[in-house]
Amino acid sequence: MTEDSAYQTLEHRFKKLAVLGGVHRMLHWDSQTMMPVGGAGDRAEQTAAIALVRHELLTDPSLDELLCRAEAVDMATLNPWKAANLVEMRRLWVHANAVDGRLVEALAKAVSASESCWREARPENDFAGFAPRMGEVLALVRETAMAKAEALDCTPYDALLDSYEPHGRGARIDALFDRLAGFLPGFLARVIEDQAAAPAPLALEGPFPIDAQRALGRRLMEAVGFDFDHGRLDESGHPFSSGTPGDTRITTRYDEADFTMSLMAVLHETGHAMYERGLPAAWRYQPVGEAAGMSVHESQSLLLEMQACRSRAFAEFAAPLMREAFGGDGPAWEAENIYRLNIRVAPGLIRVYADEVTYPAHIMLRYGLEKSLISGDLVIADLPGAWADGMNDLLGITPHNDRDGCMQDIHWAAGAYGYFPTYTLGALNAAQLYDTARSADTDIEAGLARGDFKPLLAWLRRHVHAQGASLGPAGLIEQATGRPLDVGVFERHLAARYLPSSSAAGDY
Repeated sequence: MTEDSAYQTLEHRFKKLAVLGGVHRMLHWDSQTMMPVGGAGDRAEQTAAIALVRHELLTDPSLDELLCRAEAVDMATLNPWKAANLVEMRRLWVHANAVDGRLVEALAKAVSASESCWREARPENDFAGFAPRMGEVLALVRETAMAKAEALDCTPYDALLDSYEPHGRGARIDALFDRLAGFLPGFLARVIEDQAAAPAPLALEGPFPIDAQRALGRRLMEAVGFDFDHGRLDESGHPFSSGTPGDTRITTRYDEADFTMSLMAVLHETGHAMYERGLPAAWRYQPVGEAAGMSVHESQSLLLEMQACRSRAFAEFAAPLMREAFGGDGPAWEAENIYRLNIRVAPGLIRVYADEVTYPAHIMLRYGLEKSLISGDLVIADLPGAWADGMNDLLGITPHNDRDGCMQDIHWAAGAYGYFPTYTLGALNAAQLYDTARSADTDIEAGLARGDFKPLLAWLRRHVHAQGASLGPAGLIEQATGRPLDVGVFERHLAARYLPSSSAAGDY
């Protein structure tokens, strides 16, 4: 077999893996949206079976032989996309071959049971009932982390992080978070002081019917460019995005007392879906054609939600649609007031509803706790107390229950340890990408004011979406923006938005 035929065989095998991955994601979407409670047992068997089949394909001894043959050619002579595809194939192979099928199957079943338990326990504030399921998942995740750490020659936590942020390492995240920890507390205090000195924005009075919220969300999704022939909007206990590039599924949750929470969640998840739809079609079903890691994925959701859709320009477009949707009238429904509501800063308990100034604190809390859970320095029984202490230290507030504390996110129930830091990495990436895009095309912001997202989407399609995983997370940001990730861009964005009339903006 030649190196070229070995590569072609690899592409065929990894296409099968990608298709099975899409089936797994669809089953997960269904379990969060449509599946009856009684289906949890069958679903656990189904997802475990798919996870095991995918693992068996990746650990087939012949796969290593194929990779070695394909890699034997001078990589410099290869098509750059094929070379990058081989690198990603090998990375996936290393992750898979570090663990055995027994562990993969056991973790898949434990996660399915844990997620089902979380959906029932969280509304009831029943941490004691959920903790055993969480413990089963954590034990298996720790076993996985230790096995992968040996294969990757890194710490157990870094081995988990690498699954979501290719080649990402905790030391780099620590340095970025340390800088933010030095900047954000003082900045937050100044923003809150500045807000207190000005008249408060007028509240929008509800109730806001769910049907009207759903219709408004769909209208704004269509304005962004979401294709409902290739996607859906549904409800779930925790907003998320899933599916495949050809069939994107997003969810939200509604509150009749406050439509903005759901709407921003819709826009956030639409950002994820637009990224999936924009991935390179020529490399569909290949590792190099997938997203460049979760920090880039989160950059696309946060760029849309935070950078674009909390801007004054977007408020000019959206305010009339909001008035029409809910029959609003008066100064509270004017664009400037809605803009001020959208950028109101206040420490809160719920991560998905946090403003962009306090949001990093939510991530720093989870990042520290999950590292301690993986290392064994923190046991699950002590998690609620550690969470409350951390929330008080970081934001000066304490949850009154576990539902709004350590049980609010599904990630740990789903075994997704190492995922949380990618949210704040995504916020940093989003600020840098949006800053570069606006400098490159001055019509982007003007387009938002008239509901035209095409200029922004065109820039993202070209510089981010079309690159797939060919450059890796850090390489993609550097190529798209002309420099490595710079925390200062995010800090200057916050200063310009939240302290626009203060000389303090120049200090940051």
